[in-house]
Amino acid sequence: MTNRIAAQDRRWIALALLCVAQFVVVLDASIVNVALPTIGRALKFTESDLPWVVNAYVLTFGGFLLLGGRMADLLGRRIVFMSGLVLFALASLAGGLAENSGQLIAARTVQGVGAAILSPAALSIVTTTFRDGAERNKALGVWGAVAGSGGAAGVLLGGALTDGLGWQWVLWVNVPIGLIAAAIAPSLIAESRSDAARRHFDLAGGVSITAGLSLLVYALLDANSAGWGSARTIGLLIAAVALIAGFIAIELRSRSPLVPFRIFRLRTLRGANVVGLLVGASLFSMFFFISLYMQQVLGYSPIKAGLSYLPLAVSIILSAGIASQLVTRIGFKQVTAMGMLLIASALVWFSQISAHGSFLGDILGPSLLAAVGLGFAFVTTTIAAVSGVSDSEAGLASGLINTTQQVGGALGLAVLSAVSISVTGTSRVPGVLTQGFHDAFLVGAGFVALGLIATLTLIRSSDSRAHVALGDRAVAAESPA
Repeated sequence: MTNRIAAQDRRWIALALLCVAQFVVVLDASIVNVALPTIGRALKFTESDLPWVVNAYVLTFGGFLLLGGRMADLLGRRIVFMSGLVLFALASLAGGLAENSGQLIAARTVQGVGAAILSPAALSIVTTTFRDGAERNKALGVWGAVAGSGGAAGVLLGGALTDGLGWQWVLWVNVPIGLIAAAIAPSLIAESRSDAARRHFDLAGGVSITAGLSLLVYALLDANSAGWGSARTIGLLIAAVALIAGFIAIELRSRSPLVPFRIFRLRTLRGANVVGLLVGASLFSMFFFISLYMQQVLGYSPIKAGLSYLPLAVSIILSAGIASQLVTRIGFKQVTAMGMLLIASALVWFSQISAHGSFLGDILGPSLLAAVGLGFAFVTTTIAAVSGVSDSEAGLASGLINTTQQVGGALGLAVLSAVSISVTGTSRVPGVLTQGFHDAFLVGAGFVALGLIATLTLIRSSDSRAHVALGDRAVAAESPA
C-alpha cells in the first residue's frame, strides 16, 4: 500500500516537472516581446528584421511539432523530452551570448526546434501516465492552467528581467530550468514508447511535413510585409501546399507512416483539432492587440502592461481547474461550447475599447471573461484531442493538437494584423489605432463563432458522454466496497 501511495505521489511530482517545462515553452513565445526595443538597439536590428526574434521561434516550433510528437512515440518519450530540454537550454544560452542579429535569430530558431521536440513528448507522457477519465482530466486541467497562463506571464516577466538584469536574461532564465529538469526527469518519469513491431522512421514524410508546415507558417508571418497578393506570398503558399500534398501521398504509400491516417477516423479528434486551430487564431492575436492597445494608445510602460495581465493569468489558472472538474461531470463537448461562447463574447466586448479608455473600463472585464473561456476551451480541446487514442499514438495526437494551435496562432495573427493595418496604415494616432483594433477583435470573434459551430457539429456527443461514464466507473472502482 505504501509503495502504491509513493508511486501515486511520484506521478504528480512528475506532472509538476512536465508543466514547468511546458510553461517555459509557452513563456518563450511572448517573453521577448517587451524586450524587443532593447534587443533592437543592442544588436543593431533593422526595423524589418526585429520581428523575426519572435517569428523564428514560432516558425520552427509550429513546423517541427508533428515530427517531435512522432519521435516521442518511436524513440521513447522520456529521452525525447530530455533531449528537447537540453537543446532548448543550450539554444537559450547561445541566444543570450549573441553579438549580432544573425546569431540571435539562429539561436531562436534552434530554441523553437527544442520546444517542438519537448512539448508533444511532455503532453504524451501526461496522457500515458494518467488514466483516461477523471484522473487525466485533473492532470490536463493543471497542464492547461500552466500552458494558458504562460503567455500572460511572459509579458510580465520579460519586462521585469529586461529592466532589472538586461535583455539577455529573458533567454538565460531558461538555462537552469531546462538543465535541472532534464537531470531529474529519469528519477520521476519512466521510459515509454510505442510497442509497434516496426520502428522504421518515415524520413521522407518527416522532411516533407516539417518543410511544408514551416513554409506555411513563414508565408503567413511574412504576408503583411510582402503583401497578401504578392508573387512571393502566393509562391510560398503554393510551395507549402505542394509539400503538404506530397506528405499525404508519401503517407498513403508508406508501410510505417509518420502519421497513420487511421487516427483521423476518430471524429472527435478531428473536431478537437479544428477547434484548436480556431482558438489559436483568435486568442494568440488577442494578447498581441491588447498589448499594443495598452502601450500605443493608453501609454503604458512595458512593466505596467505586464502587470495588467495578472488578473487574466490568475483567472486562466482558476478556470482551467474548474474546467477539468466540469469535464468529468458533464463531458468535454458542453464545456468546450461554453468556453467558445465566453471567448466570443469577450472579443466583442474588447471591440468596444476607447481611444480615451482605462484599464478598469476597457480591459479588466473582457480580460476576465476571455480568461475563463480560454481555461475552459484550452483544457477541453486537449482532453478531446487525446480521448480514445491508444497509448502507442499518444505522441502523435499530442503533436497534432499542438500543431493546429500553433499554426492557428500564426494564421490568426497574420489575418488579424492585415485587418488592423488596412485601417491604420502607418498612423500612430490613438483614435485610428483603436479603430483598427476594433475590427481585428470583431474578426477574431468570428473565428471563435466558427469554432463554436465546429464544437457542436464535429465533436461527438456520444464520445463526450462515454468520457463521463469512464470517469464514473473509475471512481466506483476506487470506492471501498
